[in-house]
Amino acid sequence: MKLKYAMTWTPRQGASGADNEISARRALELFSKWQPDPGTTILQFVGYVDSEGGVAIIETDNVEEVMAATAKFAPYNRFEVRPVLDVADWVRIAQEGISYRNGIS
Repeated sequence: MKLKYAMTWTPRQGASGADNEISARRALELFSKWQPDPGTTILQFVGYVDSEGGVAIIETDNVEEVMAATAKFAPYNRFEVRPVLDVADWVRIAQEGISYRNGIS
């Protein structure tokens, strides 16, 4: 079963401006050569306009492919990866939870 994940990234900062620029250049060089694994579909891939990272919505049935992607860029970015649901499914399941709690007195 394919699962969706929201993956956010932020650049690792903390060095001098010159060092951060070198890191950003290297990260972009690596990214220009990167391709997602064949079992992973990128549904949306956006960057924040303040240049402080971005968000990707990805779909895969192999969580190892998610780590394979983040491991390549771990020295340059911090990642947060969370499984997600389409909002219609999320609402349906949340309503089931409410019904369950309301059914117990």
